[in-house]
Amino acid sequence: MPKRILEGRVVSDKANKTVSVLVERRTLHPIYKKYMKKSRKYSVHDENNMFRMGDVVRIQETNKMSKSKAFTVISDVPAGREPRTFKQAEVAATPAKKPVAKATPKKDTKEAAPKAEAKKAPAKKSVTKKTTAKKASPSKETSK
Repeated sequence: MPKRILEGRVVSDKANKTVSVLVERRTLHPIYKKYMKKSRKYSVHDENNMFRMGDVVRIQETNKMSKSKAFTVISDVPAGREPRTFKQAEVAATPAKKPVAKATPKKDTKEAAPKAEAKKAPAKKSVTKKTTAKKASPSKETSK
């Protein structure tokens, strides 16, 4: 029986020697005859930890390696990417310092003052509650 070969995108590379690959396929709906996207995530063995999130990889079915892992990566190393060592991964995890922006000279405060006066808050309108007066019903006077 031939082994399945699938193509997908790496969505997680946090585990050691394992990547999660999302494989999307298009299927025809039996009634509506429209194509729908169906996706499934596979746990895939990555011996050298060389694939990162976003890489497109080809995976092949193999014997079970663990409870959830039955595929291995068969595609070549992505162009321009070498497997990282632990120190390189540690350096990549530390955030780089941002360059300090140059201070801009402040504008005249005289020009800013008229603008501040123009932006005064509008006066609050007083809200009066409408009350409805009850109509007095004419009382029936009984004469004796």
